[in-house]
Amino acid sequence: MHLAYPAVLSALLFCTGLYGVLARRNAILVLMSVELMLNAVNLNLVAFDVWLSRAARETLHSGQALTLFTITIAAAEIGIGLAIVLAVYRNRGTSDIDRLRDTAEGHEGDTTAAEKAEATA
Repeated sequence: MHLAYPAVLSALLFCTGLYGVLARRNAILVLMSVELMLNAVNLNLVAFDVWLSRAARETLHSGQALTLFTITIAAAEIGIGLAIVLAVYRNRGTSDIDRLRDTAEGHEGDTTAAEKAEATA
């Protein structure tokens, strides 16, 4: 197989993941988009490893070993990220990224303008 096919597929996967990170508001969908981007990188690592091992006639396969480390890091990242998202959802009641603020601010962002005017009067 030619190197261009997995490279184009990897670029499409990465662009789809990048769009998901930039356009989505749900934290779980953002985490899924990051995973899609990491899988695109893994596909590139394996494709270039196979291509370079054919050219150099060596059997080191360092790209495939690096891919295993990347998969391990991605699994840990999604586990910790999902735990954080679930904890925030339990505390705030939403996983919308735009509505989440710094935890020091409390729930001031949820009050309406009428409630603020009533509090100051």
